Amino acid sequence: MMQESPRIRVMIVDDHHMVREGLKVLLSTTADLEVVGEAEDGAEAVRLYQDLLPDVVLMDIVMPGMDGAEATARLREVDPNASVIALTSFVDEDHVKSTLNAGAIGYVLKDARSERLVLAIRDAFVGRGSIDSHAMQAFTAPDRDPHDTDWGLTPREREVLALISAGLSNKEIGQHLHLSTGTVRLHVSNILAKLGVTNRTSAAMIAMRDHLT
Repeated sequence: MMQESPRIRVMIVDDHHMVREGLKVLLSTTADLEVVGEAEDGAEAVRLYQDLLPDVVLMDIVMPGMDGAEATARLREVDPNASVIALTSFVDEDHVKSTLNAGAIGYVLKDARSERLVLAIRDAFVGRGSIDSHAMQAFTAPDRDPHDTDWGLTPREREVLALISAGLSNKEIGQHLHLSTGTVRLHVSNILAKLGVTNRTSAAMIAMRDHLT
């Protein structure tokens, strides 16, 4: 008898009760997803996260008190592997950049189709980013000389960046390039520093914009 795969444990963070209830109903109809908790602001999300340790967090961005970007940054301090998807109606450059730079792995609009959100959750669970096209445009708006786009990356760093963009973990990159995990970790750190970002999703987006891979 085959054992069922474990369900993806999701925490919902939104200051609107009706939004949380709607998301719970939606996700309850998907066999591989399970809502394990909910919070109405960023501060409550940080407290709950440490107790629940969900696989994926759906994070509203504009909330009273601690907003979604700050809460995402706090969660990433608590757990560097925290997988946060911004679920919002805002796609202006400030909100998109602050949230993705805080470490969110995904950015999905609230008016997206339910299938799109479910796919984003599954992607986040395995470490792949999922960014709405409008958010992508806002994030990748050039803030430097468009002709200066090599970022000083070495050939090896470009190889590593290509595999980051494909959603591979450090261990998988090491196996692919025959490098130790420690060496890959160093390359990733150097890449993030050169690109001026704090997480792999942001690095992958710049790589796409500037054709670095």
